[in-house]
Amino acid sequence: MDIEKNQTTIMKDSMTKPYREEVRDQHGTGIKYVIRTFENSVLDNELVWHRDRDSRMVSVLNGSGWELQHDDELPIQLNQGEEYYIPKMTYHRLIKGKDNLVVRIRIT
Repeated sequence: MDIEKNQTTIMKDSMTKPYREEVRDQHGTGIKYVIRTFENSVLDNELVWHRDRDSRMVSVLNGSGWELQHDDELPIQLNQGEEYYIPKMTYHRLIKGKDNLVVRIRIT
């Protein structure tokens, strides 16, 4: 018997990913977004330079002292309530802050 779960899928791969992630539907529209939580206990060496296949808009829901750094640029402070654009296939990384960072990610 297959049971389809439309609301929330929780994924955690503690062996390879430094975050917890929930995939959600936007108000029943079928448009998906991700809520991602980075714990303040994450090790600095787990926040590696990487590239994503898709562009994304990242909204900061909670967290202080965290920074986003794009390749060949100085880090920028992530502020609660603001959005940040990350173009596809560009190197970037997070720099750890004081408390947990919670972001909403929308693939563009």
